[in-house]
Amino acid sequence: MRTEAYDSPLGGLVLAADVEGLAGAWFAGQRHYGEFGSVRHTVAGGLERPGNAGDEAQARVLAQARAWLDAYFAGDNPSGLPPLHLMGTSFQQRVWRLLLEIPYGQTTTYGALARGLEHRFGSHASARAVGGAVGRNPISIIVPCHRVLGANGAITGYAGGVDRKRALLKLEGAAIA
Repeated sequence: MRTEAYDSPLGGLVLAADVEGLAGAWFAGQRHYGEFGSVRHTVAGGLERPGNAGDEAQARVLAQARAWLDAYFAGDNPSGLPPLHLMGTSFQQRVWRLLLEIPYGQTTTYGALARGLEHRFGSHASARAVGGAVGRNPISIIVPCHRVLGANGAITGYAGGVDRKRALLKLEGAAIA
């Protein structure tokens, strides 16, 4: 796993990649920082130096993630995602895949995601369970957990902080209360 710092307008991010793809993007100090869906699976140590067998692939993924974030923070809707390596339980991965389907500038609710999960995968889940998975999303911004709102459209919970969530939605031009 290779990590590097990214300076965003909303604060520093740490990006993590392995040979399969981008595995993490966390705001410094956010809740669940460095976790891949669980406290049992975390980034070990700090920023790593190049030199391992997969370094070239990891560097390429990190460059793609930086380019995506640069475009995003410039106010664009970036096309194409960097390769992603979502690590978590099968339930979490299903929820995170649904997050990727929320269009830029639009929002949904935890309840709507729960219904979508049941419709798509046939597994019943509560809005609360979905919220737990959304909160443990290891790839902030790129996997757009910030686009999920409370049942009444309220801006609720965000591992990176509610102020950042509001700022991300504003950047996208999303209609928020």
